[in-house]
Amino acid sequence: MRRVNTGELVSMALLSAILLIGQVGMSYLPNIEIVSLLIYIYTQVYRKKVFLIIYVFVILEGCIYGFGLWWFGYLYIWSILALIVLLNKKQQTSVITTSAILGAYGLSFGFLYSIPYFLAGGWAAGFSYWVSGIPFDLLHCGGNIAVSLVCYRPLCTLIGKLYHISPKSTL
Repeated sequence: MRRVNTGELVSMALLSAILLIGQVGMSYLPNIEIVSLLIYIYTQVYRKKVFLIIYVFVILEGCIYGFGLWWFGYLYIWSILALIVLLNKKQQTSVITTSAILGAYGLSFGFLYSIPYFLAGGWAAGFSYWVSGIPFDLLHCGGNIAVSLVCYRPLCTLIGKLYHISPKSTL
C-alpha cells in the first residue's frame, strides 16, 4: 500500500467527519442511514486506505456515545463491508448491483452485530439480540436499497472529484 499523502490524509479526515455527521444526522430514523453507502464508495475510491476512515469514524462514535459493548461491533462491522468491496474482483459500479449488495448487508447487519453478544452472554443472549432486531434489519435493508438507488451516482462523482484534487505531496 502506497503511503498516505497530506492531501489524502485531510480528505480522509473530512470523509470520516462526513460519516459521523451522516450517522448522527439520520439517527432519528430507525436503521435508515447513509454510512453503508459512503463506506462502499470510500472503499471503491480509497481501497485499503478506507480502514483509516472507518476507524476514525468508529472512535468518534465512541467519543460521542460512549465505549460500551455496542462499540466493539462497530470496530469490525464496517470493515466487513469494506472487505466485501475489496474482495470483489470486478469493481461494482452498477446502481442495481450496489443496491443489492447494500440491501443484503443491511439484512445481515443484525446478525453480524450480535457476535459480541454471543461471546459476552452466550448463545441465548446472542440469538435473542439478533432475533429481536430482525424488524430493524428489514428497515436497514430497505433503507440501504433506497439510499443507494438515489445517492450512489452523485456521491461517486463527488467523492471521486475529492480524491482526484488531493495534492500529491507525501508525508
